[in-house]
Amino acid sequence: MAGLETLRQVQQVAGGRFSAAGIPLDFGQDAAGRQALETGSALVDRSHWGRLRVTGDDRIRYLHNQSTNDFQALQPGQGCETVMVTSTARTLDLVTAYVQADAILLLTSPQRRDFLASWLNKFIFFADRVEVADISAPTVSFTLVGPAGRDLVMGLSDQVPVDLELHGHQTVDWQGYPLIVAVGSGLAAPGYTILAPVEAAAPLWETLVQAGAVPVGETLWEEWRLSHGRPAPDRELTEDYNPYEAGLWHCVSLNKGCYIGQETLARLNTYKGVKQQLWGLALTGPAEPGTPITVDGEKVGVLTSYGETPAGHRGLGYVRVRAGGAGLQVQVGERPAVVEERPLLSRGYLD
Repeated sequence: MAGLETLRQVQQVAGGRFSAAGIPLDFGQDAAGRQALETGSALVDRSHWGRLRVTGDDRIRYLHNQSTNDFQALQPGQGCETVMVTSTARTLDLVTAYVQADAILLLTSPQRRDFLASWLNKFIFFADRVEVADISAPTVSFTLVGPAGRDLVMGLSDQVPVDLELHGHQTVDWQGYPLIVAVGSGLAAPGYTILAPVEAAAPLWETLVQAGAVPVGETLWEEWRLSHGRPAPDRELTEDYNPYEAGLWHCVSLNKGCYIGQETLARLNTYKGVKQQLWGLALTGPAEPGTPITVDGEKVGVLTSYGETPAGHRGLGYVRVRAGGAGLQVQVGERPAVVEERPLLSRGYLD
């Protein structure tokens, strides 16, 4: 699509380096990006993430029944994070939902777009007034990460409210293009996510960079994902784990009535049946995902993600509850490591 090709040309001129799939990896300024996370605003192109649009009179009821959070409690302009799960409450994806007056937009992980579109359509029955459309190709999504993001989005339009809550969003006009501006970076850092028509991609990117945003790529996003503790599909989110184990307690409602996977989650909560949980890991060297985590020679978990960061070797992994939590000394393969908290992970039984 021409709009995306133009964006890639603009990013390439700015020093962008890309994966084989065309995803920006970095712009040669990761140090500036890390500083922007703390004091400015880093700009991440998340256009390779999925964007689904759910419409129809039954859309709220339908998504309420198909995922873990309480959609019926949301009003237009509000949003939430929710987990798509199997009937036995095994994780499929962590999705951000934006409730509009006539639709619900779902921001999915890159690896789950096609699967979730098919999966959601599979559960629409004859009497359901629901339609699911994949709008990934004609749209883009950018995320501003860091405390200066608010000033940048306010500079785009005076229609952006100053008091939006997390995942709250507003459609604004920018140079004749409708932009959806939403609070939240997808990380444990302040920020905003912008959904835009693909035709607006290149000029919007250039405008944000000229206003002071520091462009960064997938390499830095992965570093932040590990340090903040965001679980990812095919790593921490698989059919081996449920949302409680994945540290997504804040995305689960047990008071909204029946939904897919609800019986399993209610039973785990009632009987305190969670046997393992996702934690951060500070390692002393490289390790491959899938490496066993042990204590005194006994396997107590598995490493699911690893990366090298300026702070050292960092990872995510599942650890048996009975083994312990933050501060636990473990071995990842042959290397010593320490179990750590991560700010995005929540844990604790629900009332």
